[in-house]
Amino acid sequence: MNGDGNFTVLGIGGLFIRSPDPDALAQWYREMLGVGAGCAAEGEPTEWSWRVAAGDVVFQPFRQNSDYFAADKAFMLNFRVRGIAGLISALEARGIPVEQRDDWNDPQVGRFARIHDPDGNPIELWEPPGA
Repeated sequence: MNGDGNFTVLGIGGLFIRSPDPDALAQWYREMLGVGAGCAAEGEPTEWSWRVAAGDVVFQPFRQNSDYFAADKAFMLNFRVRGIAGLISALEARGIPVEQRDDWNDPQVGRFARIHDPDGNPIELWEPPGA
């Protein structure tokens, strides 16, 4: 809430990505991660949106010279997941390279892995503690 209490941002309402083939990219996200229109983490899916599970969203700008993700990318998607080991196995079985590093994981923060979509956009998979 802002200082004078006149409004509240409720959450991210959408994420829009440019792509040379948006239909193929949307299909990849649906098939590989269950993300996008017609998908639901909780409740019934809707035709035009992705119904997500309630939880925290990290919104964090990074310095341009950060090495947290590739310097030639302006953003990195981060998806909260449950059952990261199973997701990693499923992605690898479909031929998607998954990067994992022990130093990314922290019992207080969770487990992490990274992949890239067909357009080369970085995706971080995050399983918070207790997910």
